[in-house]
Amino acid sequence: MSAAAAQDTHIVAATAPLIEARNVTRILPGVVPTTLVHNIDLVIRENEFVGITGPSGSGKSSLLYLLGLLDLPTSGEVLVRGQETTNMAEEDRAHARLTMLGFVFQFHFLLPEFTVLENVMLPMRALGQLSASAMRTRGGDLLGSLGLGDHMNKRPDQLSGGQRQRVAVARALANEPPVILADEPTGSLDSKSSEQVFEVLRDLVHRHGKTVVAVTHDLGMAARMDRQIELIDGAIVADKAVLVERI
Repeated sequence: MSAAAAQDTHIVAATAPLIEARNVTRILPGVVPTTLVHNIDLVIRENEFVGITGPSGSGKSSLLYLLGLLDLPTSGEVLVRGQETTNMAEEDRAHARLTMLGFVFQFHFLLPEFTVLENVMLPMRALGQLSASAMRTRGGDLLGSLGLGDHMNKRPDQLSGGQRQRVAVARALANEPPVILADEPTGSLDSKSSEQVFEVLRDLVHRHGKTVVAVTHDLGMAARMDRQIELIDGAIVADKAVLVERI
């Protein structure tokens, strides 16, 4: 690539949306094919707190997995920082996930045989850019920032549900991605733990400049986010900004 072309690519990446879906459809093949999402056009920008809502089966998680490059569209394309990803080699797509995207799911998926700190270090090990010492330092700093500094050498089963979910957030932040994608991140928690995790996600946006896109069935929670996207039958039926005071 020439120097001029490389500069053009850098300019596009710097000005392009974080994630963009263009006419994205995903269909599960079968005797009766099932359309999960249909003709989705969506732009996710810097420093947004986005809630994706809709009834069960409306395609919320399917859309999130497409935005997160965990699934591929049947048609259309998903761009990350202006770069089309659908036709990427899987190795390049995996690298984009590791560097650009962090994931938090309804169930924490922490590995029980590893300590809390070791779980947080897993994405850093996969990326392979830091020394073991640097990974331990970053992991410890992340856990400390989430109020878990005294728990880093414990196993996941020694923590409460809310604590485990905060560990999952720390793991999602391990490689400093600009985007956190969360699928029902409070769905398995009690109300107190749900509020704690919500505050963590909100702080990532309002205090630390991250973008968080969260699927949620909790309309009260979605109303406290900056933007609400509603899906019905795999299609976006509403996309509206919400006036939320930033602290």
